Amino acid sequence: MAQRRVVAALCAAALVCGGSEPGAAEPAAVAAAVRTPGTESGFALFQTHCTVCHGNPAVERAPSPEAIRAMPPERIHAALGTGGLMAAQGEALTEPERRSIAEFMSGRPLGSAKIGAVSAMPNQCPRHPPLEDPASRPLWNGWSTSGANQRFQPAPMARIAARDVPRLKLKWAFGFPSGVSSNAEPTIASGRLYVGSDNGYFYSLDAKTGCVHWSYETGSIIRGTSVVGPIVGHAPARYAVYAGDGHANVLALDAQTGALLWKVHVDDHFVARITAGPRLYGGKLFVPVSSSEEYAAGTPNYPCCTSRGSVVALDANTGRQIWKAWVIADTPQPYLKQANGVWLYRPAGGAVWNTPTVDPKRHAVYFGTGDATTAPSPPTTDAVMAVDIDTGRKLWSYQATEGDVRIGGCTGAQQSAACPKNNGPDMDIGNSPILVALPNGRRVLLAGTKSADVFALDPDEGGSLKYRVNPTGIEPGGNFRPGAPAIMWGGAADAERMYYGLGTGGLAAMDPATGRVLWRFRPEAGDSSGVESLGAAPTVIPGVVFEGSGSGVLYALSAVDGRVLWQFDTARSIQTVNEVAAHGGAIAVSGAVAVDGMLYVGSGYAVGNGATAGNLLLAFEVARAD
Repeated sequence: MAQRRVVAALCAAALVCGGSEPGAAEPAAVAAAVRTPGTESGFALFQTHCTVCHGNPAVERAPSPEAIRAMPPERIHAALGTGGLMAAQGEALTEPERRSIAEFMSGRPLGSAKIGAVSAMPNQCPRHPPLEDPASRPLWNGWSTSGANQRFQPAPMARIAARDVPRLKLKWAFGFPSGVSSNAEPTIASGRLYVGSDNGYFYSLDAKTGCVHWSYETGSIIRGTSVVGPIVGHAPARYAVYAGDGHANVLALDAQTGALLWKVHVDDHFVARITAGPRLYGGKLFVPVSSSEEYAAGTPNYPCCTSRGSVVALDANTGRQIWKAWVIADTPQPYLKQANGVWLYRPAGGAVWNTPTVDPKRHAVYFGTGDATTAPSPPTTDAVMAVDIDTGRKLWSYQATEGDVRIGGCTGAQQSAACPKNNGPDMDIGNSPILVALPNGRRVLLAGTKSADVFALDPDEGGSLKYRVNPTGIEPGGNFRPGAPAIMWGGAADAERMYYGLGTGGLAAMDPATGRVLWRFRPEAGDSSGVESLGAAPTVIPGVVFEGSGSGVLYALSAVDGRVLWQFDTARSIQTVNEVAAHGGAIAVSGAVAVDGMLYVGSGYAVGNGATAGNLLLAFEVARAD
């Protein structure tokens, strides 16, 4: 206790002291976070080293975590470095640890503000013609091409035939300046490409050439995809592009110029964030809200836990909140004061990691939810929820895993009383539900679990379970085990099949009516592990499934039998049109985008493993036949 008082006194006079998402590394051993570069690896360190002061009501002069998150990374990093206000605490941290804290809390990499703008790029577009109506041209708008989240692009929009896929070649590549985790899936509308980055900038490029129309400095990471739609009341702007950032802000930008039209904060928790793209429908913007709280919430000095996931409906024209549907309806309340004076709270958890699905027939919005962070786990965690499209009122929910309470930081010698007796099994449903019409006229709502189960619900019968199967052949209902087959970020469907990346279990094509496996593709890894992980969301065009791998290989497979039609290794250095040094890495969350004769993919997702980092956006086209 004496040491804690000394640290608290130092913190009070200075700037800063020295739930993980689906698929993220176990952060209890903080070294797991240290190995990971970028803006998403430092919160476990902050919880372990800094919450003794920051967020502790007994330390009056220590800036709150909210105040620190509003600071630029350079200021936080300097405070922890030699000669900084917090140099004494910084000495206990390695340089990568200090950098990780600064970059996570600020939400962007060091130095990114100086080099990320379009003004620093040599490939600026010479002209900026007025935007055409997005509906007048082929487009891929948001996480999927429709509100059903099937990730299927019909032939007139794709303009890539199955016979042409073997002739795909790289046309151009764009490097995100100072970026280290390229994940955001691009949106293509009106011949423009819109994409966010972890460097605190949002970009508009020409979809065919990669020249840059404009950049907007968001100040924080944008991980999810964006969506484009008409907007009124902001003349001369006619169309807006909407995106959410790592500080739980939603922005509407003029799709033509990049000017800010409105910006709203949709959740007050200091680690609330938006990690998936919004869905636009009927003038409403449906925004999923997740959190980073559980990374190392098991450290005794952290007041675990108070964040809870939600979906927020905003007026697309103004940003006004129409409703907010909480995954956990009750506000967290204090229930236990630990010996160190830190209060613990419950209920909490239920982050929403996925883009909501819209069902006009049932006037409903569907989404998957994450695990609980405090016991007992509410029945809406690890679930698929349905809410009313106009009010956000809960219609029904299906819980795929009961009793799942998980936080990081519960494996060391010193643990918080918040650590559950059984920590896990960590079964977040991070994938968007897929709404499919069957040949018999019935409909099913599909989703997957982190134990690689695929289940189908009946949206017309209150979400009743139709079937639950495991395409790897094991008994359904198992628990998540790192390295085992798992469904993380999504699936896809066409008129005949559904497709799910199963991690180390490969990719499976299945009958959506019954769950029967039609074929399974399992590539061999190029390293000593012997197993290649396919966890990104698949994308389908007629006759072809595109799937990315954890090692950075993008595959094109026959939708009929799973044969490899084409593949491209993105995990390497590639010359970019904006002359930024860039390297690819894992394709592990967002999938490819096929539109107007082009194929686009981001490469370099790095949350759980720094070795997979990258800062590339790649664009392919079909080479002309000889």
